[in-house]
Amino acid sequence: ILGGAAVTASAQPPVLKPIRTADIYVRGLKPTDFPRMTKLAPNVYVYEAFQVMPNIEHVFITNCFVVVTNDGVLIADALETEEDVRALIAAIAKVTPQPIKYVVIGADHIDHTGGDAAFPSSVTFIAHPTSIATLQRRAADPKRPASAPRVVIPTDALLGDKRVMNMGGTEIQILALGRAHTGGDLQVFLPKENILFMSESYFNRLFPSMATGYPSEWAAMLKKAEAMNARITIPGHGFIDSPAVLKEELTNYRMAVEKVVSEGKRLHDSKVPLESATRVTELGMFQYWTRCAQNLPDDMRRMYMELDGLLK
Repeated sequence: ILGGAAVTASAQPPVLKPIRTADIYVRGLKPTDFPRMTKLAPNVYVYEAFQVMPNIEHVFITNCFVVVTNDGVLIADALETEEDVRALIAAIAKVTPQPIKYVVIGADHIDHTGGDAAFPSSVTFIAHPTSIATLQRRAADPKRPASAPRVVIPTDALLGDKRVMNMGGTEIQILALGRAHTGGDLQVFLPKENILFMSESYFNRLFPSMATGYPSEWAAMLKKAEAMNARITIPGHGFIDSPAVLKEELTNYRMAVEKVVSEGKRLHDSKVPLESATRVTELGMFQYWTRCAQNLPDDMRRMYMELDGLLK
């Protein structure tokens, strides 16, 4: 009884908003909740897999984009191990009998390419020339251990900044919006569905990782992506939230990249030594993002390299 009136519980439970984080544990999830297939539109899916790189703590997910057409399946980005890719192939077989025809390498890092050898030999791999060169160097590295994942060298290079494909009546655009996370970054856009897969040029609440990135160019590239005003914008890492949240987080991610750029410039202009930069970087709300402390040293290193004219 409150103020003489009876208080009764609502018949409907409250609608809880997702916690804005890339950390699965903070979201109340666990590794056994993955992998999972999320349907975005008819014949369009995201396969969410638990991140398993041994040199990184296991807290976030890696996303693969899956487009099913009447003329086969196109995948954008794969996973780190052949076992992981075989699980991806099995999950796709549950939603379509169509064969996998194309794999677009949006990011050439091992967590997206290490398992590529598990795909059927008939698959065509499409990549940016920069990524093809990176994979060729990886395969030819004399220090490469025998136990390392087999490297698949793409045979189809994206020349220019856009390719339009028609697979069974489905228009698929492969885009190169600019250098970002790897220098050979590609995105996949479905104009009819208005869905944009960003690969590793966009993480949902995972702090920017610039170990091989191009900071200022990355910020400019993200503005191009925002200007496309896609209905759904899919990150390469981080959760598949509602379209509205993903759009907000794309803007937040661009602001996080811009914060790294502005702080790097401030500290560089102030002659702060690189080895001291991470201790005095002012990141505001972004300091609480997943993996901020781990990624910041490389971010500052790349910013100093950019400002010194050392990024090629």
